[in-house]
Amino acid sequence: MNVVHKIENWGDTHHPMVLDIIRVALGIFLMLKGFAFLDNSAYLKDMIEDQSVVYIPAALLMTVVYYVTFAHLVGGVLIAMGTLTRFACIIQIPIVLAAVFFTDFFVSAINTMAWPSITALILLVMFTIIGSGPLSLDRYLAKWDVI
Repeated sequence: MNVVHKIENWGDTHHPMVLDIIRVALGIFLMLKGFAFLDNSAYLKDMIEDQSVVYIPAALLMTVVYYVTFAHLVGGVLIAMGTLTRFACIIQIPIVLAAVFFTDFFVSAINTMAWPSITALILLVMFTIIGSGPLSLDRYLAKWDVI
């Protein structure tokens, strides 16, 4: 547990404010992807079925579709506001990792749609380590001793 506290302390002390703008943009991007999946869940379902190596039962498939949509919507809002950022990033990482490896790289080696997923994955890992930063709801609430 000591290592986790050291990483959290290092992330809180080494955070330029420019990264807050990038964090908000990442949160908005993930939230918009969640809205897109909510608007067209059949597309997400078909995409998961096409990339599946084994048969996935319909109930499990729809659970995955709703999990991805909900995680993108709620996680995007949390990341953009800067509250529970590390938790929201940890929830997002498996989804974006699956998007990178199962949908982007295996379709074609040179895929222009792979770059948003790769960039999002790198940023999610980075914000898992460094946290939300000085321009965040967490910092604002800590200033007023609410949390």
